[in-house]
Amino acid sequence: MGVYRSTRLHSSIMWMHVSLFLLCTNVGGCTDMFNTSGLIFEFTAVDFYDKMLSGKMVFVYFENQVSTTISLFLGELKKSADVLKDYGVLVGKINCQREMVPSYCMKETVQHTAFLFRDSKEFLSFDLDTVFDVNSIVSEVLFAILRDEVKYVHSDADLLVLEKSVRGKKDIVLGYVSSLGTQEHRSVMETAYVYGSKYQFILITGGPVLKHLGVHGASLLSQVWFLHCRTPHTERCPLTPMRTPLSILSLHTFLQLMEAPLLSEVYEDPSAIPKPQFPYQQTPQVFLFSHSETEQLDRDMAKTLAWKLRGLAMLMLVHRKSPAVKTPVKYNAAYRLPEKGSEVKYLTLANLDELVELFLHQEADEMENEMLEAEECNINQDVSNGELEDEIVASLYVNRGHETEMDSITQLTSDSFPDAVAQSGLTVVLFYLKWDAVSQTLLNSLTEVGERLADADIGAVHMSAVDCGEWTDLCAAQPVSSLPVSFKPITDFPSILLFRPQEPIQEYRGMLGYEPLLRFILLSRPVVPQLLSNQQDVTSFLHGVPHPELMDDNPDRIVGLFGTETHSGVAIYNEAAKSLRGRVLSALLTDVLAQEWAADLSVDLPAILVFPSWREHTQPAVLSLFSSVDNLLSQIDAAMLHPLPELTVETLPSYLSLGKALLLLFVGEEEDEIGLRQNKMLLEEMRGVVELGGKRMAPYLTCWIHLGRTPAGMSVLGSYLGTMPPLPALVLTHLPSGHEVYEYPPNTPIMAQSVLQWLQRVEDAKEHPAGMLGKDDWSPSVEFYDFLKVMDEEEPGFAKQRVPEGESEHLKMNMEEATTKSSHHMPHHSEL
Repeated sequence: MGVYRSTRLHSSIMWMHVSLFLLCTNVGGCTDMFNTSGLIFEFTAVDFYDKMLSGKMVFVYFENQVSTTISLFLGELKKSADVLKDYGVLVGKINCQREMVPSYCMKETVQHTAFLFRDSKEFLSFDLDTVFDVNSIVSEVLFAILRDEVKYVHSDADLLVLEKSVRGKKDIVLGYVSSLGTQEHRSVMETAYVYGSKYQFILITGGPVLKHLGVHGASLLSQVWFLHCRTPHTERCPLTPMRTPLSILSLHTFLQLMEAPLLSEVYEDPSAIPKPQFPYQQTPQVFLFSHSETEQLDRDMAKTLAWKLRGLAMLMLVHRKSPAVKTPVKYNAAYRLPEKGSEVKYLTLANLDELVELFLHQEADEMENEMLEAEECNINQDVSNGELEDEIVASLYVNRGHETEMDSITQLTSDSFPDAVAQSGLTVVLFYLKWDAVSQTLLNSLTEVGERLADADIGAVHMSAVDCGEWTDLCAAQPVSSLPVSFKPITDFPSILLFRPQEPIQEYRGMLGYEPLLRFILLSRPVVPQLLSNQQDVTSFLHGVPHPELMDDNPDRIVGLFGTETHSGVAIYNEAAKSLRGRVLSALLTDVLAQEWAADLSVDLPAILVFPSWREHTQPAVLSLFSSVDNLLSQIDAAMLHPLPELTVETLPSYLSLGKALLLLFVGEEEDEIGLRQNKMLLEEMRGVVELGGKRMAPYLTCWIHLGRTPAGMSVLGSYLGTMPPLPALVLTHLPSGHEVYEYPPNTPIMAQSVLQWLQRVEDAKEHPAGMLGKDDWSPSVEFYDFLKVMDEEEPGFAKQRVPEGESEHLKMNMEEATTKSSHHMPHHSEL
């Protein structure tokens, strides 16, 4: 830690040189004082081990074979050595032909990877695709150093939590970069390294936070905002945008400007006031005039205007009561631009907001060319890359530099796939694209699931993956005589299929995370349905938790009761059970055992017993009339539904699919025992709404969101009403008849009878909407099409062989242009 502090001190000294460079730039240039060509770049094996023990971080590439691409990379690596030395990072290469480091030079994958070491141990590895030039190398390495300091937020709710945590302590510097590894990304990371102890830095790459910041639509330019949280004036920290193109120098100047006084008071004529000195010499000055009679009012007005001009100009309040002020009374404002020889210009304004318009208009003119150049550079960029769900981008950003450990899964090829499927009881296969963000996220989850299954010694599950960028014939489902199963071409990436010998293929349609995938696989292992032959089997099925070391809750269960195995309803039940595989455990009872159960429950055969996880197993729901598989499935889903379900990000899609209006209660996190009791009483009242309302409540889904467990609910509530109301809050939304959102009167006790009366007033059109649902959704930004078919048509026979090395880059580009993520992993709703 001592080395880290001394490095930061050294870096601060380096930034004094940056400040000096700023000054030199404005007075006509300076000599090159940053020449570091004497750096030793190539390490011997002895050098390498010595540097590992130096206490500094070491960034090393182990050179084995040199190609054109590697030569270009080494040139960029050498440039980065000059930069990273100021941050205490030693950079170099080791020629494995001359200097042998056995643990690295012997690995075949090393030629595509660079390594960062800390405290004599490997800290991170970077694929050369992510550290391709000096900007990406510097930004990636600095992020590794600052990974615990630079935060990532993906929603306005997350940002609000962070604002509250630093309130009164630190200001926030929030940077948006359109792409990682760029010059703008490097600028933010270098600045964060120097100022990290003074400000809280946040980095985002898109997502809902941009709407809060006033950015609508795809942004072409990277941007920075300063959130004034140290002395906040409102619930949210006031923010100031940096309005110049993002670079190290502009960001440094911007932060210096944010430290300048909000308002200065002077007693001299504007013409006698000197121009701003370093580091504010490029900042315009604005003058407002104050009269003795209205001094406090003028001061308050000036402070309001100063907030609007923050980052645009420095505001001064000129007191006319001073005899030194000679400006005629007819003028109430003045300004001076930073250009050489610029004189003070005096104005008579009816509305002081005209000053804001003046500087915003000037700024727009200056930045117009920058915007046009940026648009030209980005015109061919795949827009879908910028519109991925921000949760995925965040996950990739935090885990970038980590090469996924694939020991727990098997990489299948066209040759190995048939045997792998035939020889395993259950084969889980991920079909993915190596360069696709969503694919990488799901690959990480699959790998973690494989590790957990192996640790728990759960056999008969073969975890595997197929890279569809490499094995196009397999993913296109080309006919293979040795393939024990047939499946449709994979056109949705990533896709997970479960294969069993002599059984239909099962598809995973859940969330991308590790826990949902693990649960799905565990619930897919048992036979469907399980045939129970005695009372011990029944008890074990109903009360046993499958793999308690991996699952912390009971799954839903269904049991079919039939007089005989040949009953016509058995086939319908079996098909329904197969459709529910992975979600529900199913069992079948027939003959004498089924008759005994029916007698105990006073039901007639056949009957389907539904045991939701939230309900006591002694009181199942009983379904006795079903005419088809779809009819039975709809009845099972209805019986599984909790009478007052808690909404989470994971459960929301299934509840919205019911097509009911949501009567939605928002409750806050319990801070003490009193808060816990209050929330319990609220839920009891909402249960009373369901019970008292009876059939009248059928069009509504009465539910609730706990904002402590589901922070995204804050953004949802804010989007419904346009502001955050006091909690608890009760709203009616997603009405089939329109987009209106109704709010139960705030500060009114939530009681069952009162809620029912309020609902009646809504139905009678006697209540006014409090907000409207957004009509935008998260539909794919590019229409999806079958790119494998397109490529096969362009190059006949291309899909029947592994992609030659020389053509892989061309294939990658085609796939990147054509591939978008299907909606089945996360239904499209603007609220969550």
